[in-house]
Amino acid sequence: MSILDRYRLDGQVAVVTGGGRGIGEGIAHALSEAGASVVLAARRKDDVERVAADIVAKGGKAIAVPTDVTNSQSLDALAQAAVDTFGKLSIWVNNAGGSTYMGPLTGASPDSWQHCMDTNLTSVWAGTVAAVKRMADGGAVINISSRAARGPVPGSGHYGAAKAAVNSLTETFARELAPRVRVNAIEPAWIPTEVVMNALGIDESGLPDLLEKAKIPAGRFGTPMDIGAAVVYLSAPASEWITGQIWPVTGGL
Repeated sequence: MSILDRYRLDGQVAVVTGGGRGIGEGIAHALSEAGASVVLAARRKDDVERVAADIVAKGGKAIAVPTDVTNSQSLDALAQAAVDTFGKLSIWVNNAGGSTYMGPLTGASPDSWQHCMDTNLTSVWAGTVAAVKRMADGGAVINISSRAARGPVPGSGHYGAAKAAVNSLTETFARELAPRVRVNAIEPAWIPTEVVMNALGIDESGLPDLLEKAKIPAGRFGTPMDIGAAVVYLSAPASEWITGQIWPVTGGL
């Protein structure tokens, strides 16, 4: 196999949660361009159907499966839909996440705390369990964590705690599932998706000021395709000796 062939995903089947927009959309397109069939999952039916249609229009294979990642039965049905449609499941990307609350930890309600944990942490555990049951020939799990997992996050401490736990899950799953299934995580930093800008209360006009404050050594914000490229690598034969790793994709931060 040539070095470039080691980056191909022909014949592979990938599930991407949170695949209807932002980072998930970029990951889905990257996996498709590398040759994988893609199953897109998110709560918003219109979003995942739009991304699936875009992939098919470009010559790829994709389906949309509306999914609530906080429901383990929904995740199990998602994994089965991949097998039923494409005959196998070999790549699972736990990308869905986020938080509806921003503020100090002392101001978080029990419901907002639990929602954050269900969305960002429990979904990773349940999704991985559902996936590996169906990875008969082995496979790869990639968890989208966050640079917020690495230190104090005033205003989003609950989110940072959940992502730190995702890193721990990644390392333990990697040990328990080796060598059949590889498990790695990616920690993005500043990627100004619609969700991020809404959370910060800014629009595109505020990005230059934000970039100046962020002081990113690479000199620019990240893009969804930057994360997509990393996911392709961690899914492909090129990374077959890599498991249990937490990869910062941060522009140097």
